[in-house]
Amino acid sequence: MGALNILGWLLLLLLLLLLPVPRAAGALPCIPRDFGHGSIVCVCNATYCDTLDPLVLPPPGSYVKYESSKAGKRLERSEGKFQSSLHTPGLLLTLNITTLYQSMKGFGGSLSDSAAMNILRLSRPAQDNLLRSYFSACGIEYNLIRVPMACSDFSVRPYSYDEVPHDYELKHFRLADEDVRMKAPTIAFTAAQQRDFILHDLGPALAHSAHRTRLLMLDDQRIYLPHWAKVVLGNATAARYVAGLAVHWYLDPIVPPGCSLEATHKLFPDHFLLYTEACSGFFTFRFAVSLGCWERGDQYSHSILTVLNHFVAGWTDWNLALDLEGGPNWVKNFVDSPVIVDGSKDVFYKQPMFYHLGHFSKFIPEGSRRVGLHSSRRCLLCQLEHVAVLRPDGALVLVVLNRFGWDVPFGIRDPAMGFIETVAPAHSIQTYLWRQQ
Repeated sequence: MGALNILGWLLLLLLLLLLPVPRAAGALPCIPRDFGHGSIVCVCNATYCDTLDPLVLPPPGSYVKYESSKAGKRLERSEGKFQSSLHTPGLLLTLNITTLYQSMKGFGGSLSDSAAMNILRLSRPAQDNLLRSYFSACGIEYNLIRVPMACSDFSVRPYSYDEVPHDYELKHFRLADEDVRMKAPTIAFTAAQQRDFILHDLGPALAHSAHRTRLLMLDDQRIYLPHWAKVVLGNATAARYVAGLAVHWYLDPIVPPGCSLEATHKLFPDHFLLYTEACSGFFTFRFAVSLGCWERGDQYSHSILTVLNHFVAGWTDWNLALDLEGGPNWVKNFVDSPVIVDGSKDVFYKQPMFYHLGHFSKFIPEGSRRVGLHSSRRCLLCQLEHVAVLRPDGALVLVVLNRFGWDVPFGIRDPAMGFIETVAPAHSIQTYLWRQQ
């Protein structure tokens, strides 16, 4: 392990977030590499990494578009102007900013033991490039970090904070070496047990603590919703200690979002929903890590678009970085990650998943509000996925995903600005950004 301790590592991260970031004039392009999995990765090392220009809103009457594609584009920027009409009528997306939905919390990833170990295997300049890619204005501007308590499967060994049975007074409680050296699953509950723990123990302790803490309940699959919320939040006292609900994506195909996420929001609209864990490559017999796989990025964006349109306030990925095997993982549950580190070469690879996430995290800051968005028609062969948000600075953002293997022409209408006539290329994701006059 590297010599950085937890304090030093987090101070480095804090400095990256707060201090001005030196940059070259203009964004640096991706150095592509094709591993034969359908698309490319972008190669970064101690001396070079692709960057983005800090976000600047276009002048009124204009828009900017960022596009990534299976064909090789990575957050490629272009500009255009609004028109007074559409020359080719067809699929039209119309925004309605008078209809406001949930407020956004943001996007991010998890600093698991494994993620920290992989980052620390890089040289200090390469570490800086990796962290800037995630957190700086020249990167995709993550604003959320999830830190597991004690071990998870993404540790090199199982451990807890008290290995002595029946030590209910916690006389033998102590932090593990991993916590002291680099950062740092969780307690298993039934819904009733979690309610009682929050009601009698955790809630009062946090309320009397000097630390400002917001508590999220559940941290499990949406298959448990809305039942889990009814049990915990149905108790008025327990509900006062809870800010929101944390949800994982792994069993999403089993339960539709309407009868789980949206139903929970309607029952408890004052408690926000936040996706706190997702990853690709789990339960696969080949290629836990699939370098350059565009479809895994598609899965991320499809999930984000689906849940944002059902009242979820943000989305957090699992490991910030893993090795070429998809670990380390003490139970051999290897998975994929948006950033893959090859410590032996002091390089890391930014995957399509990384850029898919950037289409949301860079452009939708905390405090943005989802707005109404109407599609003029449904088409099984040209179905685009999309979400529109109003930023705190008054700018509008529209994210459009095309998972089909052919181009889909469409139009965008902002009643205050006019029309954008455009195309979603095959296997692409686009982010449109403009300000209203």
